Amino acid sequence: MNIKHAMLGFLSWQPFSGYELKKIFASSIAFYWSGNNNQIYRTLVEMHRDGLVDVEVRQRENYPAKKVYAITDTGRSELRKWILSDPELPQLRNSFLIQLAWADGLEAPELDTLLAKYEQEVGVQLMMYREQERRKLINPSRTAREAFLWKMISANWERYYENEIEWVRSLRLGLAEIPA
Repeated sequence: MNIKHAMLGFLSWQPFSGYELKKIFASSIAFYWSGNNNQIYRTLVEMHRDGLVDVEVRQRENYPAKKVYAITDTGRSELRKWILSDPELPQLRNSFLIQLAWADGLEAPELDTLLAKYEQEVGVQLMMYREQERRKLINPSRTAREAFLWKMISANWERYYENEIEWVRSLRLGLAEIPA
């Protein structure tokens, strides 16, 4: 995921501080990002330098000043250009599948335990995602089309987790039918 463009997208809704953007990423499964917190602040500084965002320093009583970032017309143009660019295919990097490729060396109960653990972990992720959706931490709906797009993004993630659970269950059933 390109952190700069995701941040421009969020800032296209409304101004946010770096801390607020950090919270959005931390609370989102759909917009998972594995970078460190400093990358958010570094990216904000770069976007400000490049004229993609403006920054307003808000003084607060009894608290440090708060920097709030707002997207500029140049930032909106950059976001639009990126949205119109060729879509990238998903990066399917599932280290569990690599583990599984060499799992034939395990005893049947060990392999089943490994698969059960994976199924449980995916199930937990699905439950967390559903809870996040229930709370609607991120739910823009400025237009009916935007609301529908976000609903479908959510459905995609939910189906991904459901598919993984269905797949691992069928894998376990298939392995149980193979003679020892």
